[in-house]
Amino acid sequence: MDFSFSFAGLLFLVMLFVPNILWSRCPPKDYEKYSKHENRVLLALERIGQVLVTVLSLFCGVNFSFNKIFLIAFLLMVIYDIYWIGYFRSPKTMNDMYGNFLFIPLPGATLPVIAFFLLGVCANNVFLAISSIILGIGHIGIHMGHKREIN
Repeated sequence: MDFSFSFAGLLFLVMLFVPNILWSRCPPKDYEKYSKHENRVLLALERIGQVLVTVLSLFCGVNFSFNKIFLIAFLLMVIYDIYWIGYFRSPKTMNDMYGNFLFIPLPGATLPVIAFFLLGVCANNVFLAISSIILGIGHIGIHMGHKREIN
């Protein structure tokens, strides 16, 4: 396991943070109503996972490897950003945010979690992989709850 700086990890984080920063300026209508019901345990796991994944991605030691796992992880992040382009061009309702994209359920939550998990696998970094799982439990769990409320 190598803890050197990772330009690939930095790129993944930029691909993650840019749409999230834009989203904070135009969340879906009525989002606040749904966010009030978030499970506190899931929220804590999400926050812990966010911090760990952010730090560990920057120091996971992977730099633009052209192995299959890295390429799949990168492709997932590209699909994630394409999903966000679709959201930003939509009326920005809760259904727009939580609808499937390319048959992927909850793409805004699942795609980056899987991509960062694969980045951890590619780097042989068990800490990043486990942090991605922690993030996924919280993040995907919260968004599953929102989707259930919508339906």
